[in-house]
Amino acid sequence: MTTSLYFIVRLIAAWFVAFLVLAILIDATPLGYFDGWPLTFLFFVTIGFVVIGAVSHLRRVRLIAGQVDAGTLGNRQRRQIEIPFEAGEAFDLLDAAIRELPRTEEIESARDSLQIRAKVKRLEPYGHSPSRYVNPLALFGIPRNQIQATVTPADGTGSVTLICEPESGAWSDWFRVDDGTNLENAEAITRAVARRIAERRRGEKAAAAQTVTEKELTVAKLSLLHAQVEPHFLYNTLASAQYLTRTDPARADEMLGHLIQYLRHSLPRTDDALSTLGVELERSRAYLEILKLRMGPRLALQIDVPEDLRTTPLPPMMLQTLVENAIKHGLEPKPGGGTVWILARSNDRIVSVTVADDGDGFNAESTGTGIGLKNVRERLRLVYGNAATLAIVANFPNGVAATITVPVVAPGTGADAQEPGHG
Repeated sequence: MTTSLYFIVRLIAAWFVAFLVLAILIDATPLGYFDGWPLTFLFFVTIGFVVIGAVSHLRRVRLIAGQVDAGTLGNRQRRQIEIPFEAGEAFDLLDAAIRELPRTEEIESARDSLQIRAKVKRLEPYGHSPSRYVNPLALFGIPRNQIQATVTPADGTGSVTLICEPESGAWSDWFRVDDGTNLENAEAITRAVARRIAERRRGEKAAAAQTVTEKELTVAKLSLLHAQVEPHFLYNTLASAQYLTRTDPARADEMLGHLIQYLRHSLPRTDDALSTLGVELERSRAYLEILKLRMGPRLALQIDVPEDLRTTPLPPMMLQTLVENAIKHGLEPKPGGGTVWILARSNDRIVSVTVADDGDGFNAESTGTGIGLKNVRERLRLVYGNAATLAIVANFPNGVAATITVPVVAPGTGADAQEPGHG
């Protein structure tokens, strides 16, 4: 109450002083002999409109801000807004918020200096009242407000200084009120910035949730592949071992040993943690050794993987998928069989793992669905983003070569990847 009363008294005092100075000036001129009642009448009419305008201003400020104090009553409003984006993004967000204000015009946006200036045509909050034609204050009307905003770069954020004020000098604040229009502009820009930040956050959360869902689905698929031993492969291996127990017990024992090794590495994992190139190589070697015993001279195997690369983190089942593709779609359909190569090389913190064959290649009529390779690509994207790739090319002179390229250290694994135990 005291603040409101002081605000009204201050305006009355300013106009009283203005009329007093005007009366002194008139009295000092040849016009001073005129009766002073017209000036006195004009003074009381003006004071009446000043009080009415001040009370309306107080009521409107209370409606906009919910409270009346020295900060909300002023014609000039200052806001400090912290935007949790880098300065360029903060500037774009602020620029869009200012441009959306009603009746905004003459916008000057300087991205290099991170400054925005704009004029806002003032809207009559109470419409066009007939009293404005007899209101002396209408002669000193201020038709526009102005906005100045500056973004100051900080550590990954943008600090915004926002100023909303009348398009007139500070002296006018002693005589006129802005009917809360600058307070309204400052609040509107602050709300718009907060809304846009919230929208960005919701979008980021939705994208993160989508990524998590995609990862969970892919992990579920890979876990199923990990836990699943192909029935035909298992049946054929056991049938071959049963036959060899009668004809060649030593080979039967060797085959069962490879099968045990393969099954040990194919047990379901309790989480989606990365495996290593060494562990995945042992699984694939066991698989190929079993097939060598079954296919005989139709299958040859060559492995060239340096020992220091075997600790490279690698998602499980990826290498196995490429090896199975080489057998099923490359060598098994080929009457004479062929060779499978598994190679690994490193270059500038990047490891490339290649599975190649000299089978029928792209000319063969494939019976596959492509799900395995699709899962490999999806898992690479989820684990490494754009830092990993899968390339499928023709091998010379025959066959296909598939190459997985991954960083030496996977995201979130630390500098030293440890090869997990086999259990």
